[in-house]
Amino acid sequence: METEDILWPIIIALMLFPLAAIPSARAAPRENAKKPPELKLASIDINQASEEDFTKLPGVGPELAKRIVAYRTKHGRFHRAEDLLVIRGIGRKKWKAIQPYIRINTQHTGRELAAGNWVA
Repeated sequence: METEDILWPIIIALMLFPLAAIPSARAAPRENAKKPPELKLASIDINQASEEDFTKLPGVGPELAKRIVAYRTKHGRFHRAEDLLVIRGIGRKKWKAIQPYIRINTQHTGRELAAGNWVA
């Protein structure tokens, strides 16, 4: 086999697939495929949120959302966002993931005060 017979397929391949299409070492690194997409979620008041609202949080499925609402129903309002840590299924790792998306509403309505759901 002659050298020309080997070079022509290489030349044709380079013409079809230019070197510019091959990522270089200087190219920007690809996003990690395992990284979850950035959520565009406003924070939710954990004392007002529904099960559906909780399922929008990262790592919170229907079962965990149900436990959060059941705990709130049984024990009353959450006083701090960190109170979620007592619920089975929410550990430090999950807490860190959902923390930016949760809050406690500090403004209380007269209806909440009358119902005894507000603690100073």
